[in-house]
Amino acid sequence: MTSLTQTPLTRDEILAFVGDLFTAQMPFNKVLGLKVTRYEADAVEVRFAMKNDLLGNPVQKILHGGVTASVLDVVGGLAAIASVTDKFDGATVRELADKFGKMGTIDMRVDYLRPGRGEAFVATATIIRAGNKVAVTRMELHNEAGDHIAFGTGTYMVG
Repeated sequence: MTSLTQTPLTRDEILAFVGDLFTAQMPFNKVLGLKVTRYEADAVEVRFAMKNDLLGNPVQKILHGGVTASVLDVVGGLAAIASVTDKFDGATVRELADKFGKMGTIDMRVDYLRPGRGEAFVATATIIRAGNKVAVTRMELHNEAGDHIAFGTGTYMVG
């Protein structure tokens, strides 16, 4: 076991660890091209660029609805984890891995407002309620022009 896995992490180090975990370590999120551009306890932002692999309608160049839902789930999950990060202050990487293994999406609703057209997209999430066991988030997806593509509400197990 390395010293890194045994070293207690600060809140900021935990946020950095989680951001890296979601973007660099999760293969599906890498396929989507997700980049965490803001990750704080009260707000999260994730960006990605349109690419042919993400199209649901290649004729009209529209983002696949499953990509939209997946990105909203990722940003909502990040917000849910951020909402309980203070409870993990001083945890080691190994302890965090154990805690994160017990977290997950309980329920999610997505409302598609308009076709996902654009060259780049930004997904944001904020906490509606954070409890000891469950967090509820509101997520939004916009394109580079600011068009509101979709929004969602997610419920996540965090305790």
